[in-house]
Amino acid sequence: MKRILVTGGAGFIGSHLCDRLIKEGNDVICLDNYFTGSKRNIEHLLSHPYFELVRHDVIQPYFAEVDQIYNLACPASPIHYQYNPIKTTKTSVMGAINMLGLAKRIKARVLQASTSEVYGDPEIHPQTEDYWGNVNPIGIRSCYDEGKRCAETLFMDYHKQNQVDIKIMRIFNTYGPNMHPNDGRVVSNFIMQALKDKDITIYGDGSQSRSFQYVDDLVEGAIRMMNSPKDFIGPVNIGNPNEFTILELAQKVIELTQSKSKIIHQELPMDDPLQRQPDISLAKEKLNNWEPKIQLEEGLTKTISYFSKLIKSEY
Repeated sequence: MKRILVTGGAGFIGSHLCDRLIKEGNDVICLDNYFTGSKRNIEHLLSHPYFELVRHDVIQPYFAEVDQIYNLACPASPIHYQYNPIKTTKTSVMGAINMLGLAKRIKARVLQASTSEVYGDPEIHPQTEDYWGNVNPIGIRSCYDEGKRCAETLFMDYHKQNQVDIKIMRIFNTYGPNMHPNDGRVVSNFIMQALKDKDITIYGDGSQSRSFQYVDDLVEGAIRMMNSPKDFIGPVNIGNPNEFTILELAQKVIELTQSKSKIIHQELPMDDPLQRQPDISLAKEKLNNWEPKIQLEEGLTKTISYFSKLIKSEY
């Protein structure tokens, strides 16, 4: 049994990670301030003897004796991270400093949940880990993009200067149950609109592409990365390389929900990337042949079922 700290543990990805870590017999501390996370996501774990829920903001230091730290805390959808951009940057930067400081003191391994957004609007396709990115440092997305880039810098410097045991993974578009219904992300948006027979909103002409990864595949990749050999610190891309246009996604959601929704188009937001696709060669090589197992139709069907129940219970 390991004692494991998960920051952002009541969020979409964090809750799935806590579930998996508990099922594998670990002792888990879940840290969350509920800005985008929800107790509903982890309420089934509250009675478990090896699960502890702590209301805490990672901008403030936190102290615990643990073996591993997964640093997931940060709003990840544009609606949420643009709501308070200064707080978003603080969460990425101060959160990284506080978790690295804790890992340094107690000699724990710490994994940073970074993002494909560090690549910005990429000029190479697909994106490999050695690509430095194309990011606007003063745009509306920069609080998140640059916050996560700075966090990666801090992780590398704590590793070089203080020999902290670190791991960095870059998460590409992920979806699944426990997503916030109003987070503005494309999968949750489309599913909620389709289930209510509302118009499905596409920004731009819909030709921009994304690679959609089901959350269970991400959790598997994160756990393999955390437990990989010490000399492999990343960064490593964790995503699904199968690429779809936003228009194709909308059409697939309408088909699976049997919705009466019509597709409408609105102006593309500033700095919205036109392409996003991971090169996962490094993950396959270093993480025991890790690759996504759940493809889009299967994952969407599970996610639609979750949102359908949520709507019926009037979340």
